[in-house]
Amino acid sequence: MTEKATPSPAAIKAWARLMRVSRQLVESAEDTLKAGGLPPLAWYDVLHELAEAGEGGLRPFQLIERTLFAQYNISRLLARLEADGLVEKLRVADDGRGQTIRITGKGRETRRHMWAVYGKSIAELVDARLSADELETLSGLLGRLRHPAIME
Repeated sequence: MTEKATPSPAAIKAWARLMRVSRQLVESAEDTLKAGGLPPLAWYDVLHELAEAGEGGLRPFQLIERTLFAQYNISRLLARLEADGLVEKLRVADDGRGQTIRITGKGRETRRHMWAVYGKSIAELVDARLSADELETLSGLLGRLRHPAIME
């Protein structure tokens, strides 16, 4: 792959469409969650990562890496999730200031309720509009755009 000083018109068009469609899909999923009386999508992302991590939980910096939230955003979000009883903060024995964040039973239940709505939204917004082959192609193309240092 060669580096270019300026993007081609095709790259600009693809970028604009990717940004626009991405925003529209996320907004639609957010609206669906809100209509269902559920928390925002950011909550699901954090609860999902914590559930996937298991009983050991994750350190805040690991959540930042996995979700791509800024540190100040994750701190506020974790405080809110903790206040609602969805996560718990545990001290790290060998690090006086360190914390591990773990999902609670209530957090797992909230995540399940959110997924019922969010998953249906993905099915309607993406799965119903593209064939299996198109989904594979799209996934492959987007995978090629992924930054190597960012986890999926």
